[in-house]
Amino acid sequence: MPDVKMTPHTQTVLRALLGHGDAREHRTVVLADGLYGLELSKRTGLPNGTLFPILERLRQAGWVERYWERDEIAEGEGRPRRRFYRISSKGAAAAPQALAEATAAAPTTGRARVARPGLAGGSVE
Repeated sequence: MPDVKMTPHTQTVLRALLGHGDAREHRTVVLADGLYGLELSKRTGLPNGTLFPILERLRQAGWVERYWERDEIAEGEGRPRRRFYRISSKGAAAAPQALAEATAAAPTTGRARVARPGLAGGSVE
């Protein structure tokens, strides 16, 4: 099993798939129906170029499953089928612990250090 790198974006995606931070209801249960790409992008605020590589890494690690919407649902709404993503049973078991560990390991200062070009080795006036 590939290790899952718990970047802040990966944590955001996992929380969305687990139902954390849902505005309607605070849940810690797995969203059984899953979420489709555009909905995940809206919930996480991540662009597709960031979101889908994370989903693919989580899928390869066995933490996320993907599946297509049933044809009759999409046809009934007059649109193409959507691809949904949901936490797998393996991910449901591992993700909460991984998120807790990542949160505990996060810096408590509130701001990450960011390199600021122009300030290293000299003064800016």
